[in-house]
Amino acid sequence: MREDKLIIKGRDITGNDWTVLRAAEGEDAAALPVPAGKVIVPLATWLAQGEALAARRAAGEIGVWFGPDERPETLKGDLDGFAVVAVDFPKFTDGRGYSLAYNLRTRLAYTGELRAIGDVLRDQLFSMQRVGFNAYDVRSDRSIEDALKGLSDFTETYQASVDQKAPLFRRHARPAPAEGGDAGYGI
Repeated sequence: MREDKLIIKGRDITGNDWTVLRAAEGEDAAALPVPAGKVIVPLATWLAQGEALAARRAAGEIGVWFGPDERPETLKGDLDGFAVVAVDFPKFTDGRGYSLAYNLRTRLAYTGELRAIGDVLRDQLFSMQRVGFNAYDVRSDRSIEDALKGLSDFTETYQASVDQKAPLFRRHARPAPAEGGDAGYGI
């Protein structure tokens, strides 16, 4: 169990000065009190208290996080005002956050820090970076040094994604077939 407050940002382990605000069971996220300091608030908290938190957001002290069933389009045109946008993975097996990240980067053109929070493990990091995450709050009972290695588990990717716009067959030149060669060449 890690006692430190560390995250992976880019490909480095660094200190984490952000707190993720979460509602307790049965508590209304819209009515949560937001403590002082750098806080990543749930989308419901931002939607309910955005006017009161606007000055703190402008000062770079407020981030927002999306649950897997929430729509980032809710903040379309407003996302770049947040110092951090996070996507929650409540369970390792819940992959909806990958689609959220991909849409934040491609459809909504978010360019800032996109952080994975929740049940984040080494096995997910390579795929998370492919869809646009650039910061990872790894589960505290896991080795962050080991998780960092997950970003370089593979040296080549086949499919296009946020991190690689062209699929593998478009990135590697092939020699032209000899006269009367393979009829399927280039397909």
